[in-house]
Amino acid sequence: MNTKTINEELQEDAALNKDEQEAFASEGKDDGVAEEQKSADEKGASDAQTILTPEEKIAELERQVEELKTQQLYKAAEFDNFRKRVMQEKADLIKNGGTKVITTLLPIIDDLERAQQNMDKYEDVAAVKEGLNLIIEKFFKLLAQEGLKKMEAVGQPFDSDLHEAIAMVPGQPDEMKGKVMDCMTAGYTLNDKVIRYAKVAVAE
Repeated sequence: MNTKTINEELQEDAALNKDEQEAFASEGKDDGVAEEQKSADEKGASDAQTILTPEEKIAELERQVEELKTQQLYKAAEFDNFRKRVMQEKADLIKNGGTKVITTLLPIIDDLERAQQNMDKYEDVAAVKEGLNLIIEKFFKLLAQEGLKKMEAVGQPFDSDLHEAIAMVPGQPDEMKGKVMDCMTAGYTLNDKVIRYAKVAVAE
């Protein structure tokens, strides 16, 4: 009798525990569904807040257009200022580009003026000539430092890239034909670029 009573009690406890577990599981499931529904409701409310009306979209687009216009005007003004500054610097360079060369030539001008002032004091023509030659030598030395070079034309084959033929000399030996016989105006290069062609007479 005791054993039967114990078995019955165990069965009743087991049944009770099963009912409690099912109830707990059902309650947890309901809570999870409720939480999911709450989260979905909150998300929907948040999305509803970020959705713009057509009027608001138009206003936002207009704001962006105005911002882009302002940026464009700023860039255009900045470029215009840059262009003006470059043009001014270029004009100054053209206007004052020869300052360095002129400054270099000033000592030569001083020498020429002194020679002119003292020319009447010297009766020795040879001394005056020597002084003048020294000034000319100094002059060409300074120009050479700036890249100026005088062409050696006489006796050289005629070259249209360097020479300008202004006369033809007939009756010359065969070995001289096509060569420069005389140079009437010297030619010059500046940093290996021709700045004046030599005017020459060519043997034919």
